[in-house]
Amino acid sequence: MQSPAPPGRAAFAFIFVTVMLDMLALGIVIPVLPKLITVFQGGNYGNAAQIIGIFGFGWAAMQFFFSPVMGGLADRFGRRPVIILSNLGLGCDYLVMALAPSVEWLLLGRLISGITAATISTASAYIADVTPPEQRAGRYGMLGAAFGLGFVIGPAIGGFLGDVDLRLPFWVASGFSLANGIYGLFVLPESLPRANRARFDWRKANPLGSLKLLNSHHILMALAIAAFLQRIAHDALPSLTVIYTDYRYGWTPSEVGGLLAVVGISQMLVSALLTGRLVKKLGERKVMLFAMVMGAFGFFVYATATSGLMFIAGVPFIAMWGMGNPAMQAIMTKCLGPSEQGRLQGALSSVSGIGGLIGPILMTQTFAFGISQPGGLHLPGTPYILATIMVLIAAALAARMTANHA
Repeated sequence: MQSPAPPGRAAFAFIFVTVMLDMLALGIVIPVLPKLITVFQGGNYGNAAQIIGIFGFGWAAMQFFFSPVMGGLADRFGRRPVIILSNLGLGCDYLVMALAPSVEWLLLGRLISGITAATISTASAYIADVTPPEQRAGRYGMLGAAFGLGFVIGPAIGGFLGDVDLRLPFWVASGFSLANGIYGLFVLPESLPRANRARFDWRKANPLGSLKLLNSHHILMALAIAAFLQRIAHDALPSLTVIYTDYRYGWTPSEVGGLLAVVGISQMLVSALLTGRLVKKLGERKVMLFAMVMGAFGFFVYATATSGLMFIAGVPFIAMWGMGNPAMQAIMTKCLGPSEQGRLQGALSSVSGIGGLIGPILMTQTFAFGISQPGGLHLPGTPYILATIMVLIAAALAARMTANHA
């Protein structure tokens, strides 16, 4: 019989390690997956770019359809088995990609990853289980630090291993994910008592059914819309950073890599050192709104920067934007009971999944529009201006609908 969950601090330490290892494995493959796709396309970068877009769309689509299922299963059977299943599934995904003889097999691996990559949403529900409501924003911030740590270390390891062999990072990532699953099997305690578990309902465990949960409370729906707008705005970062800095400032890959490391470290420091302290001092709502304003300003700096150094000056503001999501999540968890936290995180993952389907295409096409206008009009920063507007709209909506929240 599984032993009861330990006190909140010890349980959070378990889940912190789980998320860090998961993100480390994911980060390892980031530098080499596009290169491997390019190799399969015979060095044709145009075809490779189109396929990378298909990979991103497919992964987001799987997240959209299956995150509610994972959330419903986590509410029915507990967080622990879903986290373990997710890690084992990711381990199998990386094995498939390590052995892939064609780009179609690589795509299959990414689809498996999209289905099973439920660690973050289930970990968020886990934190809600073991953390008092007033401490959740700080814990979510620490979870963001684990996420950032994996993404700082992972790409560096993956780039080094990829210089040895393009397949080697996938083998190592698989080892991390499978080890993480074994870690969960033997060490990770369950956080959801049986008395708080809910019956699994297929009518709710689907994207549209899960979104109905958000309509059960006016704050939930308003913040979900704000999160949706911010998710689309966020895609201006991963979709454009490399091509934008190359086009506008002539940056080399090593310079871009240095920027990504600075971004990861900045986000990790903000998540670990600022979020919890500011929420305790100012409250969740004020931190959420402050973070949104900082994010909008950061995007504006990116859009108007005339040099690489000015572009880097926007990084701290984007990093502070990261405080908004933990504060927002903490507000949303207070609107529901213990048996609905998994469904909430699944619904939020579905919202993020929809944004993930729209964001990359919208932002890359906006960039193409900005640099191809007739009459000499040159507006490469257009997608970042669009992101600025979207974050400001999200902030205005969140401010209005949470006016009575402390």
